[in-house]
Amino acid sequence: MTFDRRDYANDTLLHLYRELLKPRLIEEKMLILLRQGKVSKWFSGIGQEAISVGSTLALEADEYILPLHRNLGVFTARQVPLARLFAQWQGKPSGFTQGRDRSFHFGTSEYHIVGMISHLGPQLAVADGIALADVLDEKPRVTLTYSGDGGASEGDFHEALNVAAVWQLPVIFLIENNGYGLSTPSNEQFRFKSFVDKGPAYGMEAVQVDGNNVLDVFDTIHRLAVDLRQNPRPVLVEALTFRMRGHEEASGTKYVPAELLQEWAQKDPVDRYEKWLLAEGILTETARHSLREQLKKEIETALEEADAAPGPSADTARELADVYAPFAPDASAVSRYQLPVVSAKNDSSNELATDNQQPTTKSLRFIDAISDGLRQSMVRHPGLVLMGQDIAEYGGVFKITEGFVAEFGKGRVRNTPLCESAIVGAGLGLSVRGRKSMVEMQFADFVTCGFNQIVNNLAKSHYRWGQAADVVIRMPTGAGTAAGPFHSQSNEAWFTHVPGLKVVYPSNPHDAKGLLCAAFDDPNPVLYFEHKLLYRSLSGPVPDGYYTTPIGEAALVREGDELSIVTYGMGVHWALAACNELNISADILDLRTLLPWDTKAVRRTVAKNGRLLVLHEDTLTGGLGGEIVAWVAEHCFQHLDAPVQRVAGLDTPIPFAPPLEADFLPQQRLKERLAWLQGY
Repeated sequence: MTFDRRDYANDTLLHLYRELLKPRLIEEKMLILLRQGKVSKWFSGIGQEAISVGSTLALEADEYILPLHRNLGVFTARQVPLARLFAQWQGKPSGFTQGRDRSFHFGTSEYHIVGMISHLGPQLAVADGIALADVLDEKPRVTLTYSGDGGASEGDFHEALNVAAVWQLPVIFLIENNGYGLSTPSNEQFRFKSFVDKGPAYGMEAVQVDGNNVLDVFDTIHRLAVDLRQNPRPVLVEALTFRMRGHEEASGTKYVPAELLQEWAQKDPVDRYEKWLLAEGILTETARHSLREQLKKEIETALEEADAAPGPSADTARELADVYAPFAPDASAVSRYQLPVVSAKNDSSNELATDNQQPTTKSLRFIDAISDGLRQSMVRHPGLVLMGQDIAEYGGVFKITEGFVAEFGKGRVRNTPLCESAIVGAGLGLSVRGRKSMVEMQFADFVTCGFNQIVNNLAKSHYRWGQAADVVIRMPTGAGTAAGPFHSQSNEAWFTHVPGLKVVYPSNPHDAKGLLCAAFDDPNPVLYFEHKLLYRSLSGPVPDGYYTTPIGEAALVREGDELSIVTYGMGVHWALAACNELNISADILDLRTLLPWDTKAVRRTVAKNGRLLVLHEDTLTGGLGGEIVAWVAEHCFQHLDAPVQRVAGLDTPIPFAPPLEADFLPQQRLKERLAWLQGY
């Protein structure tokens, strides 16, 4: 093996050595602690340290890195305090996740590191979003993200590279090719010979480097970073290396041929660099010994500090509070205008307000109210970026963003490739850099392609390591247009089970604008469901200026004294129509927010009327109505005068033909159950 020192000074070469040696010595200590039961799990990077250390030292301190399991050198080279690292691995509050996640499943904005999730591939798209923010902010920075050769088989790998290439984002995709995905060898993962073959297919440069040569890694990444800061574009770097221990310690290495382990042992990145430094007279034997003793002492001191730190103690209130990023709505922006509430006593409409000043309103269609809220939010939040298929010049398939490119520019109104996962991940990356984003699902049905990013990355980010996921996902949803099972689903209940998400679903133009504006103000991930059938069929009064409808508060749209209907979205209009037809005096409570939903408002109406029907378009089994009914049975049983009723869509996929679709939808069953409940 040869090392080309190029023009690097001895101090630089020795600094590389120190940072290369540190993670190795930490690992050796951790393996002892693992056997002693003081560390619960360990993913060893022995044999791969040169990649993490060389690439990290090649970047500026404010450039983000997205590491994986075996990248301890990223954290140590960024000078993350060892006591905090050790506390993290022990699950202690003085770590980075307060005991909520383990090993390297954490990030730290202070050191510009974004923590991994176990699904590996989704992190690549987050790097795209960070790099996009830097480009929009005109900051000459690069972002570095890692992937193993096994993880590169995931669809997220393709999506992230494709987006980075299309948008010319300064991302270095560093593939640690160690020949195995856990125990599966490369020839069972892919058929190509080298990852550099993939670069040209995406329209990007690809480079191969000896991943066990810290000097080559450092020089290659440094050279690329300098170039990419001035000429933004993505680059694929394949680092050839080998993992000398198991995927994690429990798995072992029995599946690896002995001769292969022997061959790579001769290429040990720490040992061979140390020998070269000694041979060149750059490092003396005395200095070598002294540095090892110094680092061992530093490790022992940090371990003592971590051991002395208190362990975790469960605090239910704190755990629940930390699911969401703290947010207090701007009181001056909350809407003072309330929609008419129909009274059971006089059946007249009354417009109510918290003061005597009613805002100026205009009648808008549901779709125009969404567009209005989106436009005003773009003005209010200059860092807001809109992303979605065909949303730029075309204006989106429903034309909600028509004219936005001319008003806000292509940088902030971005057409995307068909890759929902990458775009949701990019939204999180934008949030890491302090920007807001909106992702438009062309139809809510297509969210399945981005499901992992939403439920595992966006939803858990703040709870795990305090990173807000300031992303709004718009979800055109619902049936009634004879669009069949892939364009008509009501899938809101998939997400109401996921802590960390907020889910809103307006039923009228006023709330459509107000809830959308509120979603952009809120730093938490919000799924915004908008019923397609209401787009151009429903109009109503909407205040002209910017305002918000509070997330988490239900609205009483009709007052009555016979029974109560709790519903949302299209269900509000079905309930109104059915009560009119059957001459039923009912409270109709529009939830508006499905997560977190308004338990106080539900309790009030149940206590008042004693008879409850819960209605939604989604299928009956597993729908949100089941959760509401269970809560009422637990908390309001003493107020009930009749069995609680649920009315919903059939437990089938949504059919295409109009007669079949009408049978799927709950309107007729609603009238039957209302009549039964009224007469009980």
